[in-house]
Amino acid sequence: MLLSYCTNVHPAEDLEGILRQLDTYAVPVAEHLGADRLGIGLWLAAGVASGLATDRSARKRLAAELSARGLAVRTMNAFPYGGFHDDVVKHSVYLPTWTDPRRLRYTLDCVTVLADLLDPEASYGSISTLPLAWRTPWSTSHDVRSAIAFDEVARVLRTSLARNERPIRIAVEPEPGCVLDTVADAVRWLSGRVDPEHIGLCLDTCHLAVSFADPAATVKTIAESGLKVVKVQASAALHVENPADPAAMAALAEFSEPRYLHQVRELSASGAVLAADDLPAAMDELPATGPWRVHFHVPLHARPSAPLSSTTSVLTETIG
Repeated sequence: MLLSYCTNVHPAEDLEGILRQLDTYAVPVAEHLGADRLGIGLWLAAGVASGLATDRSARKRLAAELSARGLAVRTMNAFPYGGFHDDVVKHSVYLPTWTDPRRLRYTLDCVTVLADLLDPEASYGSISTLPLAWRTPWSTSHDVRSAIAFDEVARVLRTSLARNERPIRIAVEPEPGCVLDTVADAVRWLSGRVDPEHIGLCLDTCHLAVSFADPAATVKTIAESGLKVVKVQASAALHVENPADPAAMAALAEFSEPRYLHQVRELSASGAVLAADDLPAAMDELPATGPWRVHFHVPLHARPSAPLSSTTSVLTETIG
């Protein structure tokens, strides 16, 4: 397993800004670790990806800039299309969907870029993508159109493999509230629809934790399906053992903010998982009789203060 520093946490949507952010954050991380080379997961907004995909000399220049900084691209994130750090993102992060030709074009542009930037030490490259779309509106016709788009991706990836010898794989990332809400949903949808040699799963351990799925059982389900875990995003969610506690609710309120959705799941006494699409809705609507998990990516190295906690144990169980 090769570790990488994910760059989509930094707001940059042009090459100059990307390099500036890498100098500000990724390079100091490498220096702190005493590493000659640091793996990165590169996020490029659609406009930047398009420009690089159509300009081989620009890709060569970017490769040289990364090499000079000791940075090695091992994966890419093609989930956010753009505007990921706007003042309000919410549902727009799920656009364009996999029924929209722009999503296909963006993904293929990232394939072209990664083929030229991929770390020589990596046995394959990976590109994570969204789980089709937000769950509404969605119909069987959307399923058909998305499957056709994935067929085209697989065709291009087969051509890329023949040319570059190392495979590039697409990693579909289940996320709460989306068409492929859970890993189980993703396995059901992908199985029989996609080429498993080229399209598999991105296992985000924050998203997995929010679903209250058992990590070991989840990994087993994926393996038995014939699909691959192409990429793991090591992350943790907020956990609230007793959301009825006023102190817990007050602490949670500090995490309610306007930029991103923070989906919430409650594990009821019956084992059913109750859902709310955002933290304010959860605080108003869920019964708060069982533990909550909140889609809020918290640092792995710094757990929140009591009465809140994090789901780092899910990460440990998943990769252990």
